[in-house]
Amino acid sequence: MNYIWDIMLQAQANNIDQGSIKYIPATTYSPYMELSLENLNVTEIEQTVEVNPYYRFYSIFKELFLPDNEEVYELRENLFDIMVHFLGEMDLYQGMNKREFYIRFLSRDIKNGAYGEQVANSFHSLDREERDVICEKLLMVYETGETIHFMKQTMNRIFKRSIIYANCEEKNELLIYMGQEETTFARSKVDLIMNLFLPLHFSIEFYWKHHFGIMEEETTMRIEAIALY
Repeated sequence: MNYIWDIMLQAQANNIDQGSIKYIPATTYSPYMELSLENLNVTEIEQTVEVNPYYRFYSIFKELFLPDNEEVYELRENLFDIMVHFLGEMDLYQGMNKREFYIRFLSRDIKNGAYGEQVANSFHSLDREERDVICEKLLMVYETGETIHFMKQTMNRIFKRSIIYANCEEKNELLIYMGQEETTFARSKVDLIMNLFLPLHFSIEFYWKHHFGIMEEETTMRIEAIALY
């Protein structure tokens, strides 16, 4: 990690509150690095991070910590922490396009309960990549109206071994093979996806560890490993 946005990205990925990280001006630092870390290969975020304020932001901080100015140092240090947090947030928004902003807004709405408390609680338990996948595909649903197609894509991204079969000849039914053991957490993620994507007129059947039998498909016709349809 070399930049403040490295710290913030890692904090987001590990669901660490940004406010719990305190940035302070480094007393000893390299002129070629923004972060002053004892271990250059550090992978875990420390609660207090020393920053070289002159690496990229000299024009902002050049008069804040002059060597002969010892007055109200604590106030200036707190102001420094606030400003670095703000600058880091600006870093994260650099290069974002309009679509990425829409995904952020949709993620915020889900977290705030716009889709119900149950959905919000399940959404909070996901990691950042899974939340982004769900919001990206849900945005596509709003743009195209293709719920089943993007529900399949979402399931395949989050559950790598899942397979979805559509039975629309006699009734609107989806058969979903998960390819893994059923757990409380996995079930919570599945329920979240179904609540957001499944059309009301469709019914679903889940097959977790064992696939239902399909004639002439040997991998689904194993003795004591066939689920009944």
